[in-house]
Amino acid sequence: MSRPLYRGLSGGNGRLTEGGDSFDKFSQQKNFSKNGLGHELPSSFGASRNRQSLTLSLLKLGLALIVFVAISGSLYWIAYISSASQVNIYRGYRRLQEQLVADLSLVEELANGVGKLREIEFCPPEYENYVPCYYNFSGSSDSAEADGQIEYERKCLHGFEKGQSCLVLPPRNYRIPLRWPTGRDFIWKENVKITGQEFSSGSLTKRMMVEEDHISFHSDSLMVDGVEDYSHQIAEMIGLRNESNFNEARIRTVLDIGCGFGSFGAHLFSKHLLTMCIANYEASGSQVQLTLERGLPAMIGSFFSKQLPYPCLSFDMVHCARCGIDWEKNDGIPLVEVDRLLRPGGYFVWTSLTNTHRSLRDKDNLKKWTHIRNFAENLCWEMLSQQDETIIWKKTSKKKCYSSRKAGPPFCGKSHDIESPYYQPLNPCIGGLRSQRWIPIENRTPWPMQAKLNSAELNIHGVHLEDFTEDSLNWNSVVRNYWSLLSPLIFSDHPKRPGDEDPTPPFNMLRNVLDMNARFGGFNAALLETGKSVWVMNVVPVTSQNYLPLIFDRGFIGVQHDWCEAFPTYPRTYDMVHAEGLLSNHQHHRCSILDIFTEIDRILRPEGWVIIHDKTPLVEALRSISTQLKWEARMIEMEANKDERLLLCQKPFFRKQIQ
Repeated sequence: MSRPLYRGLSGGNGRLTEGGDSFDKFSQQKNFSKNGLGHELPSSFGASRNRQSLTLSLLKLGLALIVFVAISGSLYWIAYISSASQVNIYRGYRRLQEQLVADLSLVEELANGVGKLREIEFCPPEYENYVPCYYNFSGSSDSAEADGQIEYERKCLHGFEKGQSCLVLPPRNYRIPLRWPTGRDFIWKENVKITGQEFSSGSLTKRMMVEEDHISFHSDSLMVDGVEDYSHQIAEMIGLRNESNFNEARIRTVLDIGCGFGSFGAHLFSKHLLTMCIANYEASGSQVQLTLERGLPAMIGSFFSKQLPYPCLSFDMVHCARCGIDWEKNDGIPLVEVDRLLRPGGYFVWTSLTNTHRSLRDKDNLKKWTHIRNFAENLCWEMLSQQDETIIWKKTSKKKCYSSRKAGPPFCGKSHDIESPYYQPLNPCIGGLRSQRWIPIENRTPWPMQAKLNSAELNIHGVHLEDFTEDSLNWNSVVRNYWSLLSPLIFSDHPKRPGDEDPTPPFNMLRNVLDMNARFGGFNAALLETGKSVWVMNVVPVTSQNYLPLIFDRGFIGVQHDWCEAFPTYPRTYDMVHAEGLLSNHQHHRCSILDIFTEIDRILRPEGWVIIHDKTPLVEALRSISTQLKWEARMIEMEANKDERLLLCQKPFFRKQIQ
């Protein structure tokens, strides 16, 4: 759970009790015996002295036996306690010890940076569209034969690449993107790398108007009408009146494979659907880069060999419009990955020229189509409708369908049925059947109430309603404080009368935010509740507790990521990067804090914002790194909590390399 902005750290107090009562009673009895037998007795009692001596001996023997039994019982009890809780106590102690060592090591690491305090140099001009991990491509000739293009494979084997410690400059004629809603349909031509050869005039999702200095995705032509008509067609094929009724069918999150330039997702965004675009890395004319430049959700990803870093049962719809994937290849394993990602009752929309009646006259195309149709049936998908190039399947909501199949992929074993895989090899088996999140989309709460999970839904994720509610209230307060802190910085050059308050930053100041340590997605929810026109990429570090399934169940999007690796996106992607508690959880042995924040500088657009909230020593030391990165930084004390600080930074707009 997120730590409140104005609340001190709390720690548990332990208490040990010792069983001293038995020892005191025994001492009292011993003293009483001495006192009682210390007096001189009359001679008439001499005959009984032997009996008393015998009685005393028996008493001592009995007491000795009692002590022996007590000690034996104590030892047994200690052994029992140790076996039951010693591991937890030891782990708790070790965790505190390791955290202290990590904090001290991190401060030392940052302090060493202060000692060196050298500004990082700018990268050469050819790095302006640099994406680490994708410059090492697979040399497979088969992959290049299909369309003559090179297919790049993600390879981040050793953390950050050597020689990456430089700051990526924007293109020479780069201009700050326009705010939404204008910027969603209008981008500056020089901000992206295009050659003009990548555009397909036949694809609805790749239509645009290229002018002298800008690219427009909205005009008076039929381009936008084409996407609207296409969305309307999909809604009718599902059984809805129009695309405005997607929410009634409990459709909120969409995965758009090979999204073109994001026009389908842009249209759905206006209908309160959240569409994640994924496409392969492309050196120019990148689908992901142009979609992100429009401010829409996108990231680099492919179905070639690895599972996508999303939880199973997380998307309400998966969409592929001429996405270039041969679904029948590798024994249909790409379709198995789609099945893993789809919620029960979710939809797979496939639009391809192969699906037309004219195309199916070709024997090879008919063979491929027949194989895909049969494989979909074996996945327990129901074909709802086919119109022209578009086919829609609906994933079953009933588990018993899988046991009644005569053929098809097997169930995944427990070791392969991972809820949130991180770039694991594709599995030719059906997953998600063991998950408690197997809930048909028809039974889910519609948006926007979906973001407020009830106690039963939270129990699936091991989260208590009280903790969730406290986290939500805290983040609402945090966002208001963030906005009040940004106001004087944004409007610092604006004239203001004495006594006037700073104007409030516009609601559409940000198009997108990267939350580096999202936890429950509370920051995302608070931004929407306070009326901000923004979407958030909720990142769950692989080193922290995985709440990414919870984030998707709230109707948000996100991804798992190792922050010692480069993020799968292009430079100048995000308007704001937020990190709360990330430094405290940093596994510093694989990469340095400087490496991580150099990567953040790469994906942050010029004049973008960075907000860091963490322990005071870490934030104070991190301020020096902001100097190395040439960021403008301001450190803010927490009024009610001296153990934490806030670091508010802005990345300057460097138009050319400083001499």
